[in-house]
Amino acid sequence: MVEQEPQPGLNQLITYLESRRIRMGLCTRNFDAPVTHLLETFLPGKTFSPIITREFKPPKPDPAGILHIAQAWGLQDGAESLIMVGDSIDDMVAGYKAGAATVLLSCEENENLENHEYTGLSVKRLDELVRILE
Repeated sequence: MVEQEPQPGLNQLITYLESRRIRMGLCTRNFDAPVTHLLETFLPGKTFSPIITREFKPPKPDPAGILHIAQAWGLQDGAESLIMVGDSIDDMVAGYKAGAATVLLSCEENENLENHEYTGLSVKRLDELVRILE
């Protein structure tokens, strides 16, 4: 965890989402400790709720975690009004199967997913989403 670094543009995106009062949840296959470290170190005071970690069953690529977030927020359309941002095929599959829009955070290791049928959009930096959401 000492080497953990936030994705480029993370703080700018979070600031934008907060300014628009857009809720944020987290659905990850990480354990609780790295998630807590990320939030406390790089996003202190930011609210993500619910936070779905690998303890949630079934895990991604099953869409259950994303659907759980939608249900917790009382969304009437399932996950259709959610955006799943991720960097793996499991993220894209889970988002797509939940009915959410999917955004791939693209890098050299996963660029093969940019044109995958479950990838709705691809960005290189998280703050690229600010322009798109405007």
